[in-house]
Amino acid sequence: MTKTTTKAAPKTLPLNQILAGDCIEMMRSLPEASVDLIFADPPYNLQLKGTLHRPDNSLVDAVDDDWDQFSSFGVYDRFTQEWLAEARRLLKPNGAIWVIGSYHNIFRVGAKMQDAGFWILNDVVWRKSNPMPNFRGMRLTNAHETMIWASKSEGGKYTFNYEALKALNEGVQMRSDWVLPICNGGERLKDANGDKAHPTQKPESLLHRVLIGSTNVGDVVLDPFFGTGTTGAVAKMLGRDFIGIEREPDYRKVAEARIANVRRLDSDALAVTTSKRAEPRVPFGQLVERGMLRPGEMLTSPNGKAAKVRADGTLISKDTRGSIHQVGAALEGAPSCNGWTYWHFKRDGKPVPIDVLRQQIRAEMQTRPS
Repeated sequence: MTKTTTKAAPKTLPLNQILAGDCIEMMRSLPEASVDLIFADPPYNLQLKGTLHRPDNSLVDAVDDDWDQFSSFGVYDRFTQEWLAEARRLLKPNGAIWVIGSYHNIFRVGAKMQDAGFWILNDVVWRKSNPMPNFRGMRLTNAHETMIWASKSEGGKYTFNYEALKALNEGVQMRSDWVLPICNGGERLKDANGDKAHPTQKPESLLHRVLIGSTNVGDVVLDPFFGTGTTGAVAKMLGRDFIGIEREPDYRKVAEARIANVRRLDSDALAVTTSKRAEPRVPFGQLVERGMLRPGEMLTSPNGKAAKVRADGTLISKDTRGSIHQVGAALEGAPSCNGWTYWHFKRDGKPVPIDVLRQQIRAEMQTRPS
């Protein structure tokens, strides 16, 4: 059960809780370098003037709440600078941040992010498949928002689950323009009067893609502008821990009820496609040590090149000797070679890639008791 806490200085990380209060003050109460990812949906500072009506004269439920009101760009910039400073303090060295905004604020936020030391990795355009039309007909229909994805610093080794996002995209590399619908229907949360519980509720599909792509199971995700808890709901479902910060009691109430009804996926469902780079390293020599390949055994390439396995895990072919990669590259006259897929051994008279043996060892490593 998600609960709200108003403690000013938690001694331990308040995982899976919603902190009640100002985002900057609450972030200051959290320990340094304690979170893996921050997803921030700050006030957009829309600068709306007057009311907006549809062609049938009905009133548009626009964002005119007090929390989105700032007296000047300078005031908004100072607010942005302060919360970003705390966000960067809270991130682990290899942590990252996503910030979403519209044309009203995202360019100012992006500049402040760079000033604060964040290293921008991508800007992602969320293209809304069902945007609200421009009722006055004076501008283009605003059909997208922009997200900035940045690491804590230039050298940070941020999480990027490339293969998982590729799998989400039917095997095609994920692009930086995401076509997803805005909240509507059953996903749009309502208050007791049947009105929108929050004017800028984000779709769960958006957070699903962000968390699958840039976090791992067990990571801590902070949302300093928690609203009605989309980040927390998706984090809980995907096996991530969350910390929410929200000053508005009505939003917290909705978020608590929402998250309480979320079921965490089981471990099999939480597993995602991983990159080969993330898999455990297995030296070729380990295959020789374990007798999976014997010294003196001949390996062949698809085009008939051959090399002999040596006792120290190197190969020799004519006047060339070295690693499986070096010998393969030399025989092909190429600058590099993936020896794991290039070299084959014989089993039952058929050539089999030596990578099959490496995968056997990796499977053992994953099932071995900790």
